[in-house]
Amino acid sequence: MTPDELKSLVRAIPDFPKPGIQFRDVTTLLADPAGLKAVIDGLAAIARPVDADLVVGIEARGFILGAALAVALGTGFVPVRKAGKLPGKTVGIDYVLEYGTDRLEIHAGQVPVGARAILVDDLIATGGTALAAAQLLREQGAAVEMALFAIDLPELGGMNALKADGVAASALMDFAGH
Repeated sequence: MTPDELKSLVRAIPDFPKPGIQFRDVTTLLADPAGLKAVIDGLAAIARPVDADLVVGIEARGFILGAALAVALGTGFVPVRKAGKLPGKTVGIDYVLEYGTDRLEIHAGQVPVGARAILVDDLIATGGTALAAAQLLREQGAAVEMALFAIDLPELGGMNALKADGVAASALMDFAGH
């Protein structure tokens, strides 16, 4: 599928979660068998040369894409969750949002020192969550080799923020506006 064909499968929901936001809903893309396969195939083609040990998916839609990508690449999968969602001992990182703070966590010891990781999420906007996830992985001794997204909202600068932080980043499609 071409990027334009993929884009046609992404539903736009105006004024969600607040007025002025054009929410890009990937659930319609995920429900389309050819679209889902094209996204995973496209992400895998970009990721394969990295020869990663782990794919790390960011909650929540990053779990869907990340787990499928891990299967395609023959790697393990690690979920990065919001605080309080994982059982057992966790390690985490607090980070700043537009209106407050949040926390991301992974299971303690789940990311081996020296692991080569690929971060995955459905969409990148400002990059705050992806940057926090990359820092959390680095604090565990992992190398964050790449961050992959189905969608980029380039006007919000997230890809540039990741690249400035030393993380190669790529998306299969982009949408103007936010």
